[in-house]
Amino acid sequence: MRKPAPFSEKQRRVLSWWRDPDTRGLDAVICDGAVRSGKTTALSLGFVLWASCRYTGQAFAVCGKSVAAVRRNLLMPLIPMLSRLGLSVTDFRSKDWFEVRFQGHVNRFYLFGGCHEGSAQHIQGITLAGVLFDEVVLMPQSFVAQAIARCSVPGSKLWFSCNPDRPAHWFYREWILRAKEKRALYLHFTMADNASLTPAIRARYERLYSGVFYDRFVRGIWCAAEGLIYPMFSEERHVREPPGKPERYVISCDYGTRNPTSIGLWGKVGPVWYRVAESYYDGRLHGQSRTDEEHYKALKELARDRAIEAVILDPSAASFAACIRRHGEYTVLPAENAVLPGIQRTAQALQAGEIAFSPACQDTLREIADYCWDDRTGRDQPVKENDHAMDDIRYFVSTYLERDADAGFFVSSVRRHEEKGED
Repeated sequence: MRKPAPFSEKQRRVLSWWRDPDTRGLDAVICDGAVRSGKTTALSLGFVLWASCRYTGQAFAVCGKSVAAVRRNLLMPLIPMLSRLGLSVTDFRSKDWFEVRFQGHVNRFYLFGGCHEGSAQHIQGITLAGVLFDEVVLMPQSFVAQAIARCSVPGSKLWFSCNPDRPAHWFYREWILRAKEKRALYLHFTMADNASLTPAIRARYERLYSGVFYDRFVRGIWCAAEGLIYPMFSEERHVREPPGKPERYVISCDYGTRNPTSIGLWGKVGPVWYRVAESYYDGRLHGQSRTDEEHYKALKELARDRAIEAVILDPSAASFAACIRRHGEYTVLPAENAVLPGIQRTAQALQAGEIAFSPACQDTLREIADYCWDDRTGRDQPVKENDHAMDDIRYFVSTYLERDADAGFFVSSVRRHEEKGED
């Protein structure tokens, strides 16, 4: 078993700020910066140690975008560390809380997901001695405000971690820029603050990101999303015919009635998925919309006699999904449709060379050259014009490429959809 890496100086500050005479009187600690910089490990461990040393019989909250995310990203690595330090942890999984016992102190830690505005109601009514917010920038301000309001026990403290976002984000304006006013210790992390990362792993992360994602996740700076969304794309690197006949095929589709419908045929050769052909129909340009049956005919012409594993379809395209199911030739899987995570994953796929495009896919090449961030909204979102091939590519990457390494997913998922007739 690999020996745990020692904590860096900055991680040790997070672990002990509540005991340091210079900072123990503060109300909060904020850790932001690069991905894999060790901030979450230090923050979660420090949070439980502080709670277990200072209190007994109290309730605490551990918050993330979802309870599942808290368990996966924070609780799973935390429990072994606590056990090695002599703390006893009992996980009441069905009730979404865990109990920690240490030197006669017993406390309860509740898990909460703060994924949307309505999440605030789930944390109302509870009295807390402290709260940890993991990836706080992914949570709505209303949820964070409600959780903070529950911290009425004397000496209660707030613990925040996040990767940077846009400078207009409410957390940056309200907490990062006003850390001193909020009586918060602000610590900025880089990958160098994680002693467990080897130089090779750090170099890999640097290769995976570019553009705004590189600035935020590798450099760890709060920056606006400006310019092209996929600046790493180049015709020299990403536009080519597959070197052989694909062994697997998938279709992705962004469906439109008045807007264009974009359908892409993907074939896998070796480790790379190639967009080998596409169908793009703009009803406004042609002066006539297509029916679902006409769109299905275009899909069939694109597929020809190939064995198509699945059609990844815009989840809002209920009528077209019903049309495909009615013919009984293809399995439909609803696409993962979260825009920003999908863009981020597609950028990684381009950076890593996991996807490429045939020169015949002219609509894709036209759109990707102009696909840019919308700086008029103050939010991270693309300009919603001429982005239909971009959407169907995002559907493919988020839904299929993301899980391609797990062949079991495809078998079980396809069978489930075939048996239940899901769309």
